[in-house]
Amino acid sequence: MEQNKTSFELLNDPFLNKGTAFTLDERERYGLVGLLPPYVQTLEEQVKQAYLNYQGQHDDVARRHYLMNLFSRNRTLFYALFADHVAEFMPVVYDPVIAQDIKRYSEFYIEPQNAVFLDATRPQDIESALKLGADGRDIDIIVVTDAEGILGIGDWGTNGVEISVGKLMVYTAAAGIDPARVLPVVIDAGTNRQSLLDDPMYLGTRHTRIDDDTYYSFLDKFVQEAERQFPNLYLHFEDFGRSHAAVLLDKYADTYPVFNDDIEGTGIITLAGILGALNITGGKLLDQRYLCFGAGTAGCGIAERVYQEMVDNGLSEEEARSHFYLIDKQGLLFDDMSDLTEKQRPFARKRSEFANADKLTTLQAVVDEIHPTIMVGTSTMSGAFTEDVVRSMAAHCERPMIFPLSNPTELAEAKAKDLIEWTDGKALVATGIPSEPIEYKGVSYEIGQANNALIYPGLGLGVIAAHSRLLTDTMISQAAHSLGGIVDASKPGAAVLPPVSKLTEFSHTVAMAVAKQAIKEGLNRVDIPDVEEAVRSHTWTPRYDD
Repeated sequence: MEQNKTSFELLNDPFLNKGTAFTLDERERYGLVGLLPPYVQTLEEQVKQAYLNYQGQHDDVARRHYLMNLFSRNRTLFYALFADHVAEFMPVVYDPVIAQDIKRYSEFYIEPQNAVFLDATRPQDIESALKLGADGRDIDIIVVTDAEGILGIGDWGTNGVEISVGKLMVYTAAAGIDPARVLPVVIDAGTNRQSLLDDPMYLGTRHTRIDDDTYYSFLDKFVQEAERQFPNLYLHFEDFGRSHAAVLLDKYADTYPVFNDDIEGTGIITLAGILGALNITGGKLLDQRYLCFGAGTAGCGIAERVYQEMVDNGLSEEEARSHFYLIDKQGLLFDDMSDLTEKQRPFARKRSEFANADKLTTLQAVVDEIHPTIMVGTSTMSGAFTEDVVRSMAAHCERPMIFPLSNPTELAEAKAKDLIEWTDGKALVATGIPSEPIEYKGVSYEIGQANNALIYPGLGLGVIAAHSRLLTDTMISQAAHSLGGIVDASKPGAAVLPPVSKLTEFSHTVAMAVAKQAIKEGLNRVDIPDVEEAVRSHTWTPRYDD
């Protein structure tokens, strides 16, 4: 990276700083003599030292704070350390530990970590704020949030900037996206969380969320300005609220390469898990009955992805929808309900299909009635998949697919251990949080984590490497198939998804599939004679350059 910085300015630039690894020659050239201890460390020595410091922290929150401090000072060292401990660091850097940090972000705030903070009541600041945030860097990916629907913990206003920063960390650690070419953004549109508004230390604006006209006008200016300043931009929407997420995705998906992880990412990884499970059972997707418990943004997004796969496999739209049952706070969703969202409505059933429609208000009643083969939980209702519910499902399905995806840990619909025991080892389980293998009757059951990080980094890398104008449904489908096909179906207790420990390997598998599909659809803005080389050339490695 070409630079003209010297002395403390260079030491304070996390993209260029090497700390004690600056050579003696570099120290003389860049005005660093006397500003560092005399011994010149290698990157490997720094990594070893940093890991010892990490291990010395007293709990996961302290470990995350140590890593965030390292990230703020030296990106190369941070990612070299991360690369050596991907599976160990993922739940600390991102979910579930990040949720605790978001709640106390304002209290712990030290520095902005190269994020851009936008006030949704001040559209006149967008252009200059993005320029200042980029600081002359070319930007390939922006992760933007308005923090209305953070993980399973809700509306956290400006505190939610941590989710944008954390998501981009995973892009780099998993897929090798250059950390100097990413930009985290938070849009402060207010917050409806009274505890934040009353908190004297809260660093966001002190008003409730703005009206939709002001909101959508601001978002439109932001998207257009971001795409203007960064012509090759891949725009990732993260943790927007239920009422806005799908609207924004639908509005821009046919114009720019945009992605919403809550709608599309969770859908892709869940579909990949289902495909992995079918590889194990030898079953067919078109024979499945799909039950979604929690029909919010994520739940509907998953249902849409699986539905689209059924259509792609030859079913008519009407036939495909007949395989889906969605439960939300009202119970099973029916088409005569007045409070259905636009995303729920296509999957709502007719009351005439059931003799006891008025009684289908609980998960237990619906499972007893429809005998699902796939049950996905995105409800954030802890323990909702009870023993009775699970045993009822298993009584009518030889290998039930049960995916309690809500996170963090305290919001999960069930524990993997219980699901294995209640189904006598028959259940094919994926969870939203990491789970250790389950030992049951002499078999070690590997539990797949439906972690979007298995998908979205490779998806973004594929779009960037192909210089794709859009991200299409077929590109997304190829991403799911590339991951679902990796499962070792011959192994007893095999997981339905590959392990997070091999994240970098699978990210490049996904990137290759996505880039090839983009080129097949003619979406590449430049000629790509060699897809593998294109992906490789866009993959950054944490090492020190002169």
